[in-house]
Amino acid sequence: MTNDSMGITNTSDSDRSHNEPDTGWRRYFSFSTDHKVIGIQYLVTTFIFFLIGGLLAMLIRAELLTPQLNLVSRPLYDGLFTIHGTMMIFLWIIPANAGLGNYLIPLMIGAKDMAFPLLNAIAFWIIPPAGLLLLLSFLLPSGTAQAGWWSYPPVSLQNPSGHLINGELIWLVSVTLLGISSIMGGVNFVTTIVWMRAPGMTFFRMPLFPWTILSAQLLQLFCLPSLTGAAIMLFLDLSLGANLFNPFQDGSPILYQHLFWFYSHPAVYVMALPAFGIFSEILPAFSRNPLYGYRTVALASFGIAIVSAVVWVHHMFASGTPGWMRILFMYTSMFVAVFTGIKVFAWTATVWRGRLHLQTPMLFALGGIVMFVFAGITGVMLAAVPFDLHVNNTHFVVGHFHYVVYNTITMAIFAAIYYWFPKITGRMYAEGWGKIHFWLTFIGANIAFFPMHPVGLQGMVRRISSYDPQYAGWNIIASLGAFLLGMSTLPFIANMVVSWLQGPKASDNPWHATGLEWMTSSPPPVENFEEIPTVTWPPYNYGKASHATANAAAQE
Repeated sequence: MTNDSMGITNTSDSDRSHNEPDTGWRRYFSFSTDHKVIGIQYLVTTFIFFLIGGLLAMLIRAELLTPQLNLVSRPLYDGLFTIHGTMMIFLWIIPANAGLGNYLIPLMIGAKDMAFPLLNAIAFWIIPPAGLLLLLSFLLPSGTAQAGWWSYPPVSLQNPSGHLINGELIWLVSVTLLGISSIMGGVNFVTTIVWMRAPGMTFFRMPLFPWTILSAQLLQLFCLPSLTGAAIMLFLDLSLGANLFNPFQDGSPILYQHLFWFYSHPAVYVMALPAFGIFSEILPAFSRNPLYGYRTVALASFGIAIVSAVVWVHHMFASGTPGWMRILFMYTSMFVAVFTGIKVFAWTATVWRGRLHLQTPMLFALGGIVMFVFAGITGVMLAAVPFDLHVNNTHFVVGHFHYVVYNTITMAIFAAIYYWFPKITGRMYAEGWGKIHFWLTFIGANIAFFPMHPVGLQGMVRRISSYDPQYAGWNIIASLGAFLLGMSTLPFIANMVVSWLQGPKASDNPWHATGLEWMTSSPPPVENFEEIPTVTWPPYNYGKASHATANAAAQE
C-alpha cells in the first residue's frame, strides 16, 4: 500500500529523521504539550475515574438487591448516586472523548499538533485535581453532595450540618473547574479542525470522526457556559446568600433548571456525536464496504447539534411548563431522531452484504449501534408529553439514559480503544480476551439496564434506597447484571496492560484502513508526519478508497 493508492502525496522536503516517538513512561507524568501524550493522559486518567464511578454504582446496586435499607445510610446512598453520575459524565465520557480527539484529530487532518498546545495541557491538568476534590468530599464532616448530578435547588441549598464547607460547595467548585476545562478543549478542537487541515483536505474530505468532534465541540461552546454560570450562581447562593434560586427568598429554582438543562441535554449529544464518528470509522474498515452516504452522514452531525440545542425543556415537562412549550419541545425532541435515523440507516447500508470481519472493534461498534437503536426508541417515547409525565422520575428514565451513556457511548469508547490501540502503542492486543470483554460487557449491560424499563413502567421511582417488595425481582436481576458488568472490565485491563508491555508488534496499518493516521508509523513520530501530506482524493472516493485498499490488501 502506497501513499499514491490512498490519494496522498508528500510536499515537504524537511528532514524529520530526528522525529522519533518518545516511548519513555515518564512523559505521561509530565506537563507535556504533545497532543498524543495528552490524549493518553486523558484516557488513562478518565478510565481510573470510570473504575471508581463503577465501584460506586456496584454499591448502589448492592443496596438495591433487597427492598430494605441494609447496607449504607440514606445520606451516604444519596452521595453515592450523586458522585457516581457526576463522575461518569464529567470525569469519564466527556473527557474520554476529549482524549480520543486529542490523540486522533491532528493525525486525521494532517496537523502536527493541536492549535494551542499549552492550553491543551492546561485543560487536561485541571481534571485530576477537580476529580480528586470531588472524591475527597466523602471525607467532609458534612458528607459529600447529595442532591444528584443535576443539583436542583432548593434541595441543593439545604445545609443541615451547618458546616461552612460542605459537599455541595465542593461539588460546585469541581463542576465549574471541569466546565472551564471543557471550554478550553472546545476552543482548541474547533480551531484545530477549521484552520489546521492538511493541504487538499476540504471539509468533505475529512473523515467522519473529525466531523462529529467539530459538531460536538461547537455545541459545547454554545451551551456549556450556561451550566458553568448556573454552578457559579448556585455557589453564590450557598456561600453568600445571593438567593438567586431560593424559592423562599423570591429566587427561581425553575431558572436553574433552564440553565442546567440548556447544556445538560445537549451534553448527551456532546457525548454521543463522537461515538457516532467512531462507528462511522470502524464499520467501513471491518465490512470492506465504503461508508454509505458520506456527505449526508457528515451533515447529519450538524443537524443533531443544531436541533439538540432546542430540546432542553423536554426534561421539564413536570415542572409546570406551559402547554404550548410542552408541545413545541416535544416536536423538537422527536425531530432529533430524524438525523440519528439517517446515521443508523447509513451504518446498516454500509455493512449490508459486506465482507464482515467480526474482530473486537467491530463487535463493540455493532453492539453499541444495536443498543443505541433501543435507546432511540425509548427516547422518542420519552419525548411524548403524556408518556413522559407518566414515567417522570422513574427507573424507566434511568434505564433509557444508561442505554445511551453506557450501552452506546462507553461501548463506542471501548471500540475506539481496540481499533486505535495498535496505532497508539505499536502493539496488538489479544483478540480472544477482547472478545471475552465484549460479550461480558454486552450481556452484563443488557441484564443491568433493561429491567429498569419494566420496573419503571410499574411505578418504581429513582433515587431511592428502599422500595416496595413488588419490585424486588427486577432489581435482583439488574444488580446481578451490574456486578457482571463490573467484572467485565478485568479482562480489558489485563489485556491492555499486558499487550502494551509485551504484545506482538503491530504493522503501521493492521486493519488495512484509510485515513492519514494510518500513514504514519505505529506509534507515530513526535510531529506525526515525516513530511506534510497533501490529500488529493475526490470526496466521492472517501469510502471507495477504503474498499479498494482493503481488497488489495486481502488479495496480497
